[in-house]
Formats: sequence, structure tokens, C-alpha cells
Amino acid sequence: MKIVVIGGTGLIGSKTVERLRKRGHEVIAASPNSGVNTITGEGLAEALSGAEVVLDLANSPSFEDKAVLEFFETSGHNLLAAEKLAGVKHHIALSVVGTERLQQSGYFRGKLAQEKLIKASGIPYTIVHSTQFMEFLAGIVQSGTVGQTVRLSPAYIQPIVSDDVADVMADVALASPANATIEISGPERARLSELVARYLKAMKDPRTVEADAEAKYFGARLNDQSLVSDNDPRLGSITVEQWFAKSAQPK
Repeated sequence: MKIVVIGGTGLIGSKTVERLRKRGHEVIAASPNSGVNTITGEGLAEALSGAEVVLDLANSPSFEDKAVLEFFETSGHNLLAAEKLAGVKHHIALSVVGTERLQQSGYFRGKLAQEKLIKASGIPYTIVHSTQFMEFLAGIVQSGTVGQTVRLSPAYIQPIVSDDVADVMADVALASPANATIEISGPERARLSELVARYLKAMKDPRTVEADAEAKYFGARLNDQSLVSDNDPRLGSITVEQWFAKSAQPK
């Protein structure tokens, strides 16, 4: 089967491509660097020719409100139109648990716009809602850092490791379209501020964490339901402590 992975050279994309190739499928790792651009439309028709499944794992290069909305709307329109012409049988997109609850954030408004385009396209689909990736903890730390203090919400988070996400994306690519949203999550729920404090300690980072219920998460105020799934998610297998131990090892 021919499968096209948009954003196939990124964190999740590259791992998903590897897994699908190991299972014997023809996989195109599509990105602007490989001549496939969902914003301009360049190379889309050629890449999708003969493809049965498309995974959209691309992310906006900018988190600025207007730019992120334009990225997901333009990319979504172009990709879905090209898929219709190519006769693609299953469109899969990776999105975020809590997208519909976090509409104060420009990023999540962009993700919701993407999801609405998919549902209205008429192409059989599966949307995968994931909790935050463990690999993004460093970025979350930076977003809340002032001096040597990291101000973060104490809301619950249940992060998942990218390897577990890629396992799910590969499985979904080889399954029938759900025509629905499914959810995936890490195995451990913890408060964001407490988890980051554990992370900094594991990384031997001297910064301290201050829990602040008013601290915004990419523009949105969080509560205990914002970033976690109670919708019977598929759970990853790699624990927080396992990932900390691996990440703290010298490269």
C-alpha cells in the first residue's frame, strides 16, 4: 500500500515513516524539503498519485495567532482537495486532546479549523487527539521562564512519548477509517507544575517552579480537564520516569 506522510521528516512523522516501511509499505515522507508543499500546493499531485492513505502530521512553523490559523486552513484546503482528485481512501490527522476546550489559544483555534475541514471533506477520516508530547516539556519550561523561575499552571497533564504516538499513528494508518476522533494519552497523570519540577530535577536544571493557576498555556487558562482525556484513551507504555532517565543520559 502507498502511504503519504505529510510532515514525514518531523518528530512524529519520521518515526511513523520508519514503522510503516518496516511493515513493508511504500511510504512517501513528504515535506517542503522533499518538494511537497501543502501551502503552495507544489508537488502534492505527484506525491499523492496512487496513494490510499495520507497522514497529516505537519505543524505550523509559527505559533502567532493569525499565522497558525492561515497555515492550518490553507494546508488543509490544499491537501484535502488534492486527496479528492487522487482518490485517497483514508485521511488521518494528528491533533491535540482538549482542542475544543482551549479556544482562547490561537494555536488551538487553528487546530479546530483543521478538524472542521476534515470532517466536511467527504473523505473517510480518523482524527487522533494526543495529549502533550514529553519531548515538548523543554519548550513548556521556556514558555514559563522568567529569570530562574518557571511559572506554570498546576492543572493536570498526562504526557505521552513520541515513540508511543508513532506506534499509534502507524496502527491507525493500517486500520479502517474511524470517521471519528480517537484519543491517546500517556500512562501517568500529574500536575503540570509538579511534573516540570521533577523534569528539571532529573535534568539537573537549577530553575525552580512556581505553581500559578493564572499562568497561561500558549494563550489559554487551564483547568484540571483542559489537557487530559477521560474518553477511554489508548495509553502509551513509556512512563515519565523511564523517559526522564533516558533523556538525562549523555548524548
